[in-house]
This record gives sequence, structure tokens and C-alpha cells, in this order.
Amino acid sequence: MRATALEIPEVILLEPRVHGDARGYFFEVYTRRAFFAATGVDVEFVQDNESRSRRGVLRGLHYQLPPHAQGKLVRCAEGAVFDVAVDLRRSSPSFGRWVAAELSDENKRQLWIPPGFAHGFLALSQYARLLYKTTDYYAPQCDRSLRYDDPTLAIAWPDLGIEPIVSDKDRAAPLLAEAEGFD
Repeated sequence: MRATALEIPEVILLEPRVHGDARGYFFEVYTRRAFFAATGVDVEFVQDNESRSRRGVLRGLHYQLPPHAQGKLVRCAEGAVFDVAVDLRRSSPSFGRWVAAELSDENKRQLWIPPGFAHGFLALSQYARLLYKTTDYYAPQCDRSLRYDDPTLAIAWPDLGIEPIVSDKDRAAPLLAEAEGFD
């Protein structure tokens, strides 16, 4: 597994070692040892989630506050997504900045997003199936959203030539200036 720290170094892009031949391919999606060796992050994942979205669906930006803040290990098992992490740690020099990576079934990349970040994605392909592991359980009382189109964040979402398909909850999410964050 190859790990590359993005512009916000706590967010790490992971690329597996894929073994392929005429029959197809094999790769280890996750092993705790390899994840730790590549990232230096020792976490326990407690929940796996899956979502499927059609082209143009934009989900996010989602996060959970303490005491149930979640780290996420995200991958796209079908199709392709533009995956985004926004730093919500007020004490961080990168507070309010975002990083992104394209995750797809072809590139098999994963993105480690630590607690303290909001997460969202835009489905680029006809359908996209996202799988992600979390370091804490879903806790509705700690669930928060951040506006995906906040001009302060200025996220450069890819232009698909259509309006993003966004839930009412995500459309009504607060801007960064009003959002609850992390110390």
C-alpha cells in the first residue's frame, strides 16, 4: 500500500498493490497492519457504510461532533467520485481548507479522512457506489452538515454540465461561519 499525504497532511490518499493477470485482479482492501505501516495511524474501525448514487448526486459535507467524531476510510467500489475533506479543526493552520481526490473502481484508491473533517462527494459516473469504514458509530445527536457550496470554502466541484442533485438537508446546511466545528 502506498500512502501520499495531501495538501492537508492528515488526509492521506492510499493506493493498493494490485495483483492482476488474464483472470482479473486481487488486492487487499484493508489490513490494520498495512494501514498503520503506510499512515502511522492506529485506529479501530467499528462500522462499515455503503451508499450508491447516480451521476450528479452530491452528498455532504457531513461530520460528527465529539464525543462521536468519526475518522473515515473511503473507497469507490463502482464508478467514480470526486471526494472532498474539509478541515473543521479551529486550532489547525488549515482550518476551512479542503482537499480532494478522485476515487474510482479503476484506480482503487482510498482516502483516509481523520476526525475533525467534514466529508462529501460528487458522483461522476452513471452510478457510483461508495464504501467507507468509520472509527465511531453513527450518533444522530452529533451528526452535522456543512454547506457544500459555501463561497468561503470555494470547493472546485467538477462541472458535469448539470445542477448537482442535493438533499434538502445538505442544501439547508450552515455555512462555515455558522457551523459547529472542533477545537
